[in-house]
Amino acid sequence: MTAVDAAAAPAGTTGAAAGTPAEAAGTPTEATGPLTEAAETPAKATGTPTEAAGTPTKATGTPTEAAGTPTKATETPTDAVGPLVRGVGVLRRLTEADGALSPSALERATGLARSTVDRITGTLARMGYVRPAGRDLVLTPRVMELGNAYLAALRLPALLGARADALADELDESVSLAVADLDGIRFIHQATRRRALSVSFRIGDLLPAERTAPGALFATEWTEAEWTHWRRRRTADPESASFPTVPPSTGQNSGTPSPSFTERVERTRRDGWALDDQLIEPGLVAVSAPVRHPDTGRIACVASVVSHTSRHSAADLRTSLLPRLRTTVKAMEADLRAAPPAQPGPAPSGLATWTTASKHELGRDFVESLARGLTVLTAFDEDRPALTLSEAARATGLSRATVRRALLTHEHLGLVTAHPDRTFTLTPRVLDLGFPPHARTSLPRLAEPHLRSLAARLQEPTALAVLTADGKEIQYTAGATAGRVLTVHIPVGTRLPATATSLGRVLLATTATPLPPDLSEIRTQGYALVDEELESGLRSIAVPVRDRTGRPIAALNVATHAARRTLEDCVHTLLPALRSTADLIQTDLHTASRFTPVPPT
Repeated sequence: MTAVDAAAAPAGTTGAAAGTPAEAAGTPTEATGPLTEAAETPAKATGTPTEAAGTPTKATGTPTEAAGTPTKATETPTDAVGPLVRGVGVLRRLTEADGALSPSALERATGLARSTVDRITGTLARMGYVRPAGRDLVLTPRVMELGNAYLAALRLPALLGARADALADELDESVSLAVADLDGIRFIHQATRRRALSVSFRIGDLLPAERTAPGALFATEWTEAEWTHWRRRRTADPESASFPTVPPSTGQNSGTPSPSFTERVERTRRDGWALDDQLIEPGLVAVSAPVRHPDTGRIACVASVVSHTSRHSAADLRTSLLPRLRTTVKAMEADLRAAPPAQPGPAPSGLATWTTASKHELGRDFVESLARGLTVLTAFDEDRPALTLSEAARATGLSRATVRRALLTHEHLGLVTAHPDRTFTLTPRVLDLGFPPHARTSLPRLAEPHLRSLAARLQEPTALAVLTADGKEIQYTAGATAGRVLTVHIPVGTRLPATATSLGRVLLATTATPLPPDLSEIRTQGYALVDEELESGLRSIAVPVRDRTGRPIAALNVATHAARRTLEDCVHTLLPALRSTADLIQTDLHTASRFTPVPPT
């Protein structure tokens, strides 16, 4: 399987032909047979989603059905893992609520008993996917590892993302990449402009095909069965209410079938590109062109330039921006042709061995089958875009029987697709599991819960800061206070001389040239301790926070009064806790920034 084969297969969420909608994609088909360990694939598998794979049936149109989750009209396979089905439902409801819901709201949204919700969320908390925040349960950045597995296995963001970013810089407009997801489109890459008026779509957001330019392009390859499914969904949901990330329809494309959409598809078929003239909402315009699979000639993904009517009219997009977009698309297609095939690396071993220990520790409050089922999704990666049942078992350390039932369940939920060569690939709907709420995060937002936890544990204030562009000052970007009468309070945005602060010194120790002796010692020991230099009585100790490349991009400190902590106490007590917190922040940062930019401020 070549790089683009592996990339395109999950992009369409269907298909024996990689990267193309299969004949029955998104439509009712014959029931898929159960997975057999001997065959390692469904008995009647054709490589296309079926009703058992979570595809909407005749009773489609509700938000959960559009998301590919099972409903009363979809029969759950006998061997499906019930707790995994319910756990995925909880993750989807949290995602739809932008990452936060109270347990009571989750109970209402899922229809599950409160005790079941508590056990599921307790298990997700043990996995690091959710955490309590006041009365709510919130998704953490670590849940993005599920979506990261899909994006890594897809390979398109890694292969084409730099081209999209360069085009966005050149045009000073937002550029996106999208793949097909049944009768919708889902973003896999976003290069956005940081303006007061900017596009707010995120990686993982799902939009209805008829209200987008990429949707018209993908629809040029739909089969009659796929058109039938689209018409059914439009009949049941004419206002696109099942797509929570878009505003309600203003009336265009209403009815079933929608003549305006079918006409746009025919025009798109003739032109080879598509235009979105305020289909999503007034003022938003976009022009799109297909990036085609080098072997099949079918659409692997769609590249779009997005703007608003105060900058470009729809006609202006066609005349001024489309030629440059097409040039970039040609370069992207050349990149796909030149991409080497995925080289299988050593499979990770024992991804799920920790679940047994968690079960022993927490007892019935830990839903081991849910944890193991989600872990199966993380076995996929850029060097493992497609896995057989046996390969997935080796990668996770789980038994073949456990992996078989997990894959069967994921297929039922629409999260994996089975192929005739006995392999499985992830589908774009994995991005439904918590990815979008953190796809536009920042380092201060990632750090804040960890700063609050550290301040509460030490009863000392904590802060996060970055160096200014000239390297002479630090700027505070986040902080947490402690419940003391005498405490340090420096507001976010405050600037202080870098050389007079522990935060500044630990950052200067990684960037200053030439390196003074005092900074050389800080670089060697990995922390900076400042004693009453900025202000009498104020002591602080700081450590760096590093990005995925190991480059320090911020610093974290704890401040105290000299009467409360000796210098030795700062090193022996505060420093270990500080380093532990920096590690937690870095873990979140590395997960969140794998496919999405995370600005340091």
